[in-house]
Amino acid sequence: MATVTTSSSRPYHVIIFGASGFTGQFVVEEVARTTGEGPESNLKWAVAGRSRKKLESVLDHVANTLETPELRCAVEVIVADVGHPESLAIMCKQAVIVLNCVGPYRFYGEPVVKACVENGAHYIDICGEPQFLEAVQLVFDKKARENGVYVIGSCGFDSIPADMGILYTREKFKGTLTAVESFLTVSTGPEGGCGHDATWQSAIYGFADAARLRSLRKQFKHKPLPELGAKIKRRGALFFCAEIDQYAVPFMGSDPSVVRRTQRYLCEEDQQCPVQYCAYAGVGGVCSVLKLLFSGFFFWLLVKCSLGRSLLTKFPAFFSLGLFSKAGPTQKQMEGTSFRMTFYGEGYTKGHDPSQGMPDGRITTEIRGAEPGYVVTPVVMVQAAMTFLNEPQSLPERGGVFTPGAAFGRTSLIRRLHRHGLKFTVTSQQGAS
Repeated sequence: MATVTTSSSRPYHVIIFGASGFTGQFVVEEVARTTGEGPESNLKWAVAGRSRKKLESVLDHVANTLETPELRCAVEVIVADVGHPESLAIMCKQAVIVLNCVGPYRFYGEPVVKACVENGAHYIDICGEPQFLEAVQLVFDKKARENGVYVIGSCGFDSIPADMGILYTREKFKGTLTAVESFLTVSTGPEGGCGHDATWQSAIYGFADAARLRSLRKQFKHKPLPELGAKIKRRGALFFCAEIDQYAVPFMGSDPSVVRRTQRYLCEEDQQCPVQYCAYAGVGGVCSVLKLLFSGFFFWLLVKCSLGRSLLTKFPAFFSLGLFSKAGPTQKQMEGTSFRMTFYGEGYTKGHDPSQGMPDGRITTEIRGAEPGYVVTPVVMVQAAMTFLNEPQSLPERGGVFTPGAAFGRTSLIRRLHRHGLKFTVTSQQGAS
């Protein structure tokens, strides 16, 4: 494996922007941990954000946590603010890649993407907001291509497990994979689980702006993707899933959007058969369903008006029944939480024509990992950056705006993630000889 290098004009391989935020501080810790791993030991990196004092405090905390006191002096602190474009430009001119941890992205993301594209820095984020992700593709793809800049969104728990999981399932299926359903289940310990306020805000404004997303998608003027084989059957809004032994609902995050964009890219650029996809999330038993219906009713009622959105924003713990809070999860909550994403795929085994008859092959794969939001996401983001730096020959030939699957489909990212705690496995396969 090649080691990462910088040019004389780019002193840092990686700059973490928003390093003092709730998620950003975990990304800082993960980068610091990664610099001790063999080929990445020569990684040059810096932290950036609005407050030098807060950034220095994060470095102190990470230095104490990892018992690496030299970190305080070895890592540069850069002051940059989304409200000051010139500061973003100065930051971007120093980085090979900017890891953007400042959300909600619909409010703070575009100036960072713009600065990266205009100043030649590649860009990675952990956004789970379809409207932002698709707007970035619409607005910046052409300019990013012209400048040779790679803009890769959703490189966190939303949506690398789903996107790379589909590619893994396709690779392992012995034939032509045509359709996949995924089911996300999250397990918590005695302390329960919790998400941070920024994710809650993204959900609030995402639901409130759903009509604008539909309008945005029309601007692409995409033709429908071909549907090879039997058409996937969409499930209801709430149903009991025997496979995961709990009730499930359609997954409301960015995974379906990201996977669809990846499949379009692979179809148009590589002439691969697009995989039909439906994503679901397990919600538990009857008590969990009742809580979901109760909180969901008030969420949908309040999200429609500015006063309601203000209340939802001010009191996340109350309106989410403790699922989100301004403080985020505790260390014990994170240690007790894990996830499993299961993929049920079907297709046509070798020698069988997908245009004829029903699918004759099935495959089940899964990805297992630790707490998804603040343990897995930093690992995924950092490994995406390391893959980018170490395997430029495996990336798309030109710059542009990409999904994770489009950018990393030919790289070793899945193997890297597997080594860092995200276990990809095939649990069953039927119909293949």
